[in-house]
Amino acid sequence: MNYLKGKGAQINVPNKFAEHRISTEDDDGIDEEMITERPKTEIFKETPKKIISSNNSPDIGLSASINPYQGCEHGCVYCYARNSHEYWGFSAGLDFETKIIIKPEAPALLEKEFLKTSYKPKVIMLSGNTDCYQPLERKFELTRKLLTVFNKYQNPVGIITKNALVTRDIDILSELASNNLVHVVFSITSLDEKLRQKLEPRTASAVKKLKAMEELVKAGIPVGVMNAPLIPGLNHHEIPEILKASANAGSTFASYTVVRLNGQIGRVFKDWLTKNFKDRADKVWHQIQDLHGGNVNDTEFGRRIKGDGKISEIIRNLFEVSKRKYFGDKSFTPLETSHFRKGGAYRLF
Repeated sequence: MNYLKGKGAQINVPNKFAEHRISTEDDDGIDEEMITERPKTEIFKETPKKIISSNNSPDIGLSASINPYQGCEHGCVYCYARNSHEYWGFSAGLDFETKIIIKPEAPALLEKEFLKTSYKPKVIMLSGNTDCYQPLERKFELTRKLLTVFNKYQNPVGIITKNALVTRDIDILSELASNNLVHVVFSITSLDEKLRQKLEPRTASAVKKLKAMEELVKAGIPVGVMNAPLIPGLNHHEIPEILKASANAGSTFASYTVVRLNGQIGRVFKDWLTKNFKDRADKVWHQIQDLHGGNVNDTEFGRRIKGDGKISEIIRNLFEVSKRKYFGDKSFTPLETSHFRKGGAYRLF
């Protein structure tokens, strides 16, 4: 098997919006694109007119988000954001983690938004779609520049990431935290490093994330854990240990989501599952279906995030018991919006 180490997806899948595509299919029934060499990361630039995206989904706690990057080198094989790459003419498979779109004007666009007389301060999430601290952030520093703008105008910001690179920005984050303007949530899928390397190959290890949590907490920055996605038969049994480790690292918030495989993600994931866990691929697949009314995809609010059925109930009960044991009644303090500086100016009184 020609397996691409360091990549989550092992195939490119057809773009549903493309009328034509290059294929290696033949009369013998080969239905998978042949990867002849390790694909290199390509960078594309976008110049959007606005940078804040809005949503009204009841499954998401925040109504506004910013994504300085589209596509993600982390390569998480299950990532729901893969489907959005098709809107750019790319595949939800390998293209998603090798063809990355950056938005160099994001910080300037955010400041322009804050300067509008009509703008009302609200919590804005970084990484609503793809990770704002993915590997390319080390070079382009778009997230750091955005945080500088958030700090200048004292607008609250929520961050969710799978990368320990967030500790680089402790200087800005600690200033925001001093006025209750930031929460940082780490997404931890597994403590099993062998599984992590296959499932989300270019994310930080759980050990590094937990250490990053400790560093942020020491600097006075509130941190939390998102145990996600939970995949029955692969990682759901790790819930107690992940919550225990996160609480010990100083986390005061914990939540979870279950895996869902909408659009082309199902094909990408099933190929990955068969190649990595042939002995239990069918069992895991059927258990994912059990979470979503017989399908691996799901668009129903509530169920798409937490699942439904017997397996969902087992996961929910295990999580709630573990949360009570290790977190008690701890939770995030709601972020403050009253410190917003119109025009970016300091208040004298």
